[in-house]
Amino acid sequence: MTIASLIAAPSELTDNATSKTAIVLMTRIRLARNLAGQPFPGWARPAQRTQIMDVCREAVGASAPMKRALSVAVGELGELEKQVLVERHLISRELSGSAQGSAVVISRDQSFSVMVNEEDHLRIQILRAGFQLKKAWTTINELDTALEDNLDFAFSPTLGYLTACPTNLGTGMRGSAMMHLPALVMAGQMEKIVRAVNQLGMVVRGLFGEGSDASGSIFQISNQTTLGESEEEIIKRLNSALQSIVEHELNAREKLLEADAGKVFDKVGRAYGILQNSHLLSSSEAMNLLSLIRLGVDLGVFSDAYRSIIDRLFIETQPGHLQYAQKGQFDPSTRDLLRASRLRSEFANLTRPDFNSSSSGKN
Repeated sequence: MTIASLIAAPSELTDNATSKTAIVLMTRIRLARNLAGQPFPGWARPAQRTQIMDVCREAVGASAPMKRALSVAVGELGELEKQVLVERHLISRELSGSAQGSAVVISRDQSFSVMVNEEDHLRIQILRAGFQLKKAWTTINELDTALEDNLDFAFSPTLGYLTACPTNLGTGMRGSAMMHLPALVMAGQMEKIVRAVNQLGMVVRGLFGEGSDASGSIFQISNQTTLGESEEEIIKRLNSALQSIVEHELNAREKLLEADAGKVFDKVGRAYGILQNSHLLSSSEAMNLLSLIRLGVDLGVFSDAYRSIIDRLFIETQPGHLQYAQKGQFDPSTRDLLRASRLRSEFANLTRPDFNSSSSGKN
């Protein structure tokens, strides 16, 4: 498999056939692991990084879920290829800018990716469309066990898995969900949700993690502590918190419709009109407009079949994907033209909103 064929293939997040759900767009679990007796990537010399990279790539490629996977050194990737992988959540921004001796191994269906020599020797992650936290944990645990059969991980009986950052000590696990929360944003309740989540030992970030904004009313909610709890306990606590946020979002939608349904539907209708006719759209504006269309799908204004289309466009209208599709790098104003053209083409084939069939009860 080549990087070109992987990008061209449907992914867990861009495949129209993948089942999509309201509110939770994606579930992700990530495990941080390091090799015993080896310096962490930030302290390793170039020759040590290369040796560690080779050992890790061989072990990952030999595991059953990663057979016939793409295995590539970061230095062999072009800038747009790296940007596309970041936008698909397959590598981090940190890995995309890493030095010699870093790599990534990505499964053919793009549900698994293993970053080598990012902050830790291995960052193992699984992506699942929709709300599949428990299933994702079971699946990634199998890969972790297979890797541990061939690699000697740094582990302390008292501290658990040893990691470059102390906040990852213990299980080394971060579970997260990417959530679409437009009603909570419209109702001005997100600040309250963030405070409540922080008190539960969890953190709220934007679409692309730490330092990113919440364009499109999309937030990542993840556990913040990994020490002192088992993986199962973390999953249970995170699952409970996420379920509570889903209920708050559904309640916020009902209250908005009860208070002024016309205002909500006006926003959805205007978004549809702009996406059909606009000739300049920034990435942030496009995300916010698509967010309103997705809300319209959840409320029954559009067919459920449109949800997967919108989820795909959230990814494919990002700067890297737009430029990669056009085989060139462009200034922001040209990207805005390309983005608007792409969205006009997509929305030319979508039927008009039907506000008469809308419902506040879908979830």
